[in-house]
Amino acid sequence: MSFPKNTPSVDDMLNMPSGDLAQMPVDLLAALQGELENASKQLKAATARFSAALEVRYATRAADARRACAKDTGTVRLVDGDYTVVADLPKRVDWDQEKLAQIARNIADSGEDPTEFIDTRLSVSERKFNAFPKAWRDGFEPARTVKVGALKVSIEPSEALK
Repeated sequence: MSFPKNTPSVDDMLNMPSGDLAQMPVDLLAALQGELENASKQLKAATARFSAALEVRYATRAADARRACAKDTGTVRLVDGDYTVVADLPKRVDWDQEKLAQIARNIADSGEDPTEFIDTRLSVSERKFNAFPKAWRDGFEPARTVKVGALKVSIEPSEALK
C-alpha cells in the first residue's frame, strides 16, 4: 500500500462524509476496506465469545426457569442484580416434505381441502426458468417478479499487484 500512514481509521471513516470517502485514492479505499474487514472479523469473534459467556452464565438457570413453566422452548426472564436477563430459546420446526405431501393427499382423498391445514409455497428456480423453452418462459413471466439486492462493491488488487 502506498499510503499506510494516511489510511484513515474506522473511527475516522465514521466521521467522514461519504463524498469525501469517495474522492480518496483507490489505495486508501483498498486499505480502509481491509481495515473494515478486519474490524468486522474481530467484532464477529468478540460477539461469539460474548454470546458463549452469556450462555455459560445463564443457560442452566434459563433451562430451569423453562422447566418450571413446563415449556421446552420460548422466552424466560431471569433477575440478576439490577438487571433482567431475557433468555430466548426459539422453536424451529421442520416438516418432512414427502410425509406432509402424503398427508395432504390423504386429506384431499377424504374430501377435505388440505389448504385449510397445510401451507404451500410454489416457486420456480431461476436455473429451471432459464432452461424453459421460450413459449414456456412467456407463460410463466406474468407470475415472476424480479427484485434486486443491495449493490456490493469491493476492491481487489489487480493481477499485476498479486
